[in-house]
Amino acid sequence: MPTARLYIVATPIGNLEDVTLRALRILKEVRFIAAEDTRRTKKLLNAYGIRTPLVSLYDQTERSRTPSLIRRLLDGQDVAYVADAGTPGISDPGYILVNGAIEAGISVVPIPGPTASIAALSVSGLPMHRFLFAGFLPNRSSARRRFLESLKEEAGTLLFYESPGRLQESVRDMAVVLGNRMAVVARELTKLHEEILRGTLDALLEQLSGREVKGEVVVLVGGHPGAGRDVSDESILLALEEARRGGLLSSRDLAAEVSRRLGVPKKKAYELIVRTADESDLS
Repeated sequence: MPTARLYIVATPIGNLEDVTLRALRILKEVRFIAAEDTRRTKKLLNAYGIRTPLVSLYDQTERSRTPSLIRRLLDGQDVAYVADAGTPGISDPGYILVNGAIEAGISVVPIPGPTASIAALSVSGLPMHRFLFAGFLPNRSSARRRFLESLKEEAGTLLFYESPGRLQESVRDMAVVLGNRMAVVARELTKLHEEILRGTLDALLEQLSGREVKGEVVVLVGGHPGAGRDVSDESILLALEEARRGGLLSSRDLAAEVSRRLGVPKKKAYELIVRTADESDLS
């Protein structure tokens, strides 16, 4: 059984202070680091005085270079893999390398940290109990609309990555296919020009009109508006208890919070609150 380990290391998506202490230690201790972009990784390493040797491993070379990395791991050399930014394998290279290591019996160790999609979701204000990460949308509008059509009935919040140049076209296609749902555009997260836009898809399109958008973009769209109707009373009651423990007391505030969490109509949550209160009074 090989003793070396392959470490999959998440790195900052912008602000270099977001790197974890464990990630820094691993990057110092491994024999070498495989990086999607050695130039970008050098900036992080230089900021923390790390001198570990670098080798490149990006989309076009991952398949051809993975065997040599596996051989080095089998020879007992610990390896860390980092993407341009964020968590490797999330719309970035890493899948082929990880699977090659698993097939060779090598231990693969996650070093968790930032990822743009989850960072955006955490501040979106959209339901977070269920979500679907769909990665980058197709380039062409026709293919993009077909892809969005396949997600139309999804109950959870939808997460996409998009390039600045296609952002307005994609938001327009989302409005056409998915309807005028609540959505969020998060741009340049953790960086100097961080921006988070919230509103309906139509409203976001108006905010983006005539603007030159720059930087990396995450787009989040609320799930199918009718999906919450299938949530059981038991699930709603559990969410109500959690909301109460969080300090909410008024029935209207509780109903609003449960609606946000589960996607159920506020009226349904409110009626259940009133009904359970009446049953409690009778007992």
